[in-house]
Amino acid sequence: MKKPFLSIAISAMLMLNVCSCEKEDLQFEADNISVKVIEGENWLHDFPLFLGINLKNPPQFVIWLEDTEGNYISTLFVTKKIATEAWMSNDGNRRKEALPHWCYQRGIIYDDGLYLPTKEKPLIDGISGATPKAGIELKVEPAAYLRQFVIKAEFNHSIDFNDAFPENANTGDSNYSGGDMGSGQPALVYSDLIDLDTNIKEYNLQLIGHSSADGTNGDIYEDLSSVTSADRIVKEIVVQIK
Repeated sequence: MKKPFLSIAISAMLMLNVCSCEKEDLQFEADNISVKVIEGENWLHDFPLFLGINLKNPPQFVIWLEDTEGNYISTLFVTKKIATEAWMSNDGNRRKEALPHWCYQRGIIYDDGLYLPTKEKPLIDGISGATPKAGIELKVEPAAYLRQFVIKAEFNHSIDFNDAFPENANTGDSNYSGGDMGSGQPALVYSDLIDLDTNIKEYNLQLIGHSSADGTNGDIYEDLSSVTSADRIVKEIVVQIK
């Protein structure tokens, strides 16, 4: 049986220069594009609550556009916890290690010096939503002038520890990932170049590396030998040009 997808239609115009720190101006016109995330076997991850009870948590993730030079254009979708700092109980932990590549590409610094949106200054509702328990499908229509661009996606689970990124790693260690409630395995980044002037009608985003384990920079690390299960959060990310 086919698993359900959360389908989101986005209708607004993409601007190459985002002029506001709190609102990302979007507008769409032509070339209907579908971005479908197909969940992998590790999409849901055990998150401990109390007395041995675990919650099956989906990942935090974001999908966004960049130009061919690597400059951020706009966010298509980001999970609500990241967009609004809507953690159940973060005790001041802003989870900077969650999606650091997107944060630094977006380049907006908040009052505490971090690149993550806050409760006081969240992203606009139109590009955020609750994390789906299965996959997600976005339908977008980029402005006519935008013919070549890059679609990127970044995914992360909390407390997804392994031997390479253990819970007991110390702050400052190369494998420190936020402590006991941190990421464990770092966020993974997927990417592909979309060219609307070709006859290509389907693209598959490729895994290009992982983000900073502790979220202190926006770099991508191509060595994935320390990743043991995070690369099965997502099975496939398909972009279809209608």
